[in-house]
Amino acid sequence: MAIIITDECINCGACEPECPNTAIYEAADDWRYADGTDLDGNVVLPNGKEVDSNETQEPVSDEFYYIVADKCTECVGFHDEPQCAAVCPVDCCVPDDDVVETKEELEGKQAFMHKS
Repeated sequence: MAIIITDECINCGACEPECPNTAIYEAADDWRYADGTDLDGNVVLPNGKEVDSNETQEPVSDEFYYIVADKCTECVGFHDEPQCAAVCPVDCCVPDDDVVETKEELEGKQAFMHKS
């Protein structure tokens, strides 16, 4: 499953540089699928959604840091545990029960985003 940042977030920013998928963004910041990945141009995501990876997307939150679920792999393929949760001083990086994925799905998402 993906990780979410709860509203207990104190906007310290400790999590953002730890994300190997660049799936974490500051409140109100636009994001792109291409950010920090090997994606470029029009792509079909592992979930079947077609997107322009370079197109700017609306922020998920305008109040606190947020994680883009389509880009979150819980650090699978990079680390043994989600790094955002490991460094969060207030434990607000928690599993998202609304986005449940198997380890195989997370590995596939990681391989898709980081082809080289």
